[in-house]
Amino acid sequence: MANSGLQILGFALSLLGLIGLIIGTILPQWKMSAYVGDNIITAVAMYEGLWMSCAFQSTGQIQCKVYDSILQLNSALQATRALMIVSIIVTLAGLGVACMGMKCTNCGGDDKTRKSRIAMTGGIVILVGALASVVACSWYAHDIIQAFYNPFTPVNTKYEFGSAIFIAWAGAFLALVGGAMLTASCPRGKSTPKYPISRPPSSKEYV
Repeated sequence: MANSGLQILGFALSLLGLIGLIIGTILPQWKMSAYVGDNIITAVAMYEGLWMSCAFQSTGQIQCKVYDSILQLNSALQATRALMIVSIIVTLAGLGVACMGMKCTNCGGDDKTRKSRIAMTGGIVILVGALASVVACSWYAHDIIQAFYNPFTPVNTKYEFGSAIFIAWAGAFLALVGGAMLTASCPRGKSTPKYPISRPPSSKEYV
């Protein structure tokens, strides 16, 4: 019963993590314009995401433009794109595998040990997907920090962390915790009984 509750909790956390990864990947606020220096115009806030760049005006108007060419993007953005897509696909596949191995489902047969191993395999797949998103977010964050402290970067083109990267980080953390719970729900080997096993009396005793 305890393993079943651990599996349900791990599956729920992994599902929330997958939702966070999808939302973080779609949102354009991966990095936002940093208001540093003296002559900075704060009426327009610039945001850049994995797929588009947006300008938020103080009047409430939003103008977004999708990136024209993939080859013109820097290596960090291309790698982050690829890793986030791989992370979402792998995490989704891990959730499907884990769903077949959970005790509360009828998929995967009636063998409890086999189902638990399937759930553990799904947890490992989810961990791999979550680690891919952690690498993607950390790589993108490192690129932002490196450009921010680069003395050759113009002041009006410096960026800092946006809300989307924190959402993606939170989704990756939830997926890591959920995958670890699913992995830990695998039962241990059957313990041998401590009491002696009673045997039928031998026929030699009656001779």
